[in-house]
Amino acid sequence: MANEKLPLTYKGHPLRRKDSLIYYGTMAEKYIIMLQVLSTKTVGDMPVADKVSVQLQLTDPDLKSRDRVVKKSEKDSLYAAMDVASVWLDRALSSK
Repeated sequence: MANEKLPLTYKGHPLRRKDSLIYYGTMAEKYIIMLQVLSTKTVGDMPVADKVSVQLQLTDPDLKSRDRVVKKSEKDSLYAAMDVASVWLDRALSSK
């Protein structure tokens, strides 16, 4: 399978998932988005996120984790969270 080497991307930025956390962006940039699925509901036989925390964070490793957070919000779906995340990340990276 050739597709296994290609990273998952959304609007030009990579996505990485670890359990209920989704990282949007790359650590090589100044900002990254952290999405955390806070709760899910079952639709049919599939779990679907119904509460998602969105945080725009600085990638500076010298800062404490609470000092890295620039903006945060909660959304009612993963779609709405990704929509906000893409706007926040694009604006933050373009204002370097």
